[in-house]
Amino acid sequence: MTYHPKSDFIATMIERGFLADCTDYQGLDEALISGCKPAYIGFDATAKSLHVGSLIQIMMLRWFQKTGHQPITLMGGGTTKVGDPSFRADERPLLGPEQIDENIAGIKKVFSAYIDYDSDAENKALMLNNAEWLDGLNYLDFLRDIGRHFSVNRMLAFESVKSRLDREQSLSFLEFNYMILQAYDFLELNRRYGCVLQMGGSDQWGNIVNGIDLTRRVLDHEIYGLTSPLLTTSDGKKMGKSQDGAVWLNAEMRSPYEFWQFWRNTTDADVGRFLKLYTEMPVDECDRLGALQGSEINEAKIRLANEVTALLHGTEATANAEATAREVFEKGGVGGDLPTLTLSAAELGDGMSIVQVIVKSGLAKSGKEAKRLIAENGAKLDDAPLTDAGLMIDAGALSSPIKLSAGKKRHALVQLG
Repeated sequence: MTYHPKSDFIATMIERGFLADCTDYQGLDEALISGCKPAYIGFDATAKSLHVGSLIQIMMLRWFQKTGHQPITLMGGGTTKVGDPSFRADERPLLGPEQIDENIAGIKKVFSAYIDYDSDAENKALMLNNAEWLDGLNYLDFLRDIGRHFSVNRMLAFESVKSRLDREQSLSFLEFNYMILQAYDFLELNRRYGCVLQMGGSDQWGNIVNGIDLTRRVLDHEIYGLTSPLLTTSDGKKMGKSQDGAVWLNAEMRSPYEFWQFWRNTTDADVGRFLKLYTEMPVDECDRLGALQGSEINEAKIRLANEVTALLHGTEATANAEATAREVFEKGGVGGDLPTLTLSAAELGDGMSIVQVIVKSGLAKSGKEAKRLIAENGAKLDDAPLTDAGLMIDAGALSSPIKLSAGKKRHALVQLG
């Protein structure tokens, strides 16, 4: 990367490691220094929450607003009905309108923690839904006015589609239309709001380029695309996944403590990089903390967990999470902020097997996994090794809460309610 940017936004993207590629560095840079510009990222509503894998895009929108520009969060109320086939091996399950609306309502909760939608400033963020223009499209008019600008030969050549076909995996006509609809989003956002930039992960490059090409053909407007790298951790795992599943951003799907703990468990090699991407700490400080060795790196990980959790869940939830972690890990106690399973006397009946309790607490996904955890000495009950997979838990055993542990880093409380 030899281009030296003039705009604060592109300088920040390069310095903090957000930038994978751009359709025209200089052109975008010149546009951004000429005044407040709108840019968007689209989020399809395939679940009730986004997960950590989307956090890099959310942070890009946050930095876009902090550097004086207008971020647009585009909810995919229309495109979710089709499903993005990019680099997928199979077709996404089709969701109904009610489920999509429910998912959008859940996803919207997160954005206001990062982006300002309420100020009177020129760069106040916009929250839009592409169902507004996609749901009412007339098929024949759309084919005639928009479809004629797309070459099937070129669409087949995009890596996201080509890789699927090369593996001889089916690509439905429904999915094939996704890239046309996403391109149309960019056209509509440019026409309605003067949006000049679409951002996204590097897997969205083909879709972004299509939107730029369509807008130039139809409106003869100059617009741009910018992508972030698809992040994996230093041990090769996809960002946003953990041992117990996706790291959701909504508190009701993953508690602030569990979210905090995910960042606290970052591998040493990722600390500096994640501080630059997921916090607003000065880059020099991120590099300094990331270079620490031995026990000192653990304090850097706590700083990372605190900074990231505070942005999403606030300072009070963050302080509670850190206090719980110190109580559990440093003092061997039971922290009040641990994930908690409450069982009624009726549920327990004459007794519930410890294997069932472990599964219900979320420390294992199945009875088989729970039994293996016990057999491999990975389970603890009140910090003592749990060796009997046949142990039964009744109401008397829960006269006070018990603490279950899976390995050294995952814990849950079980109580009678």
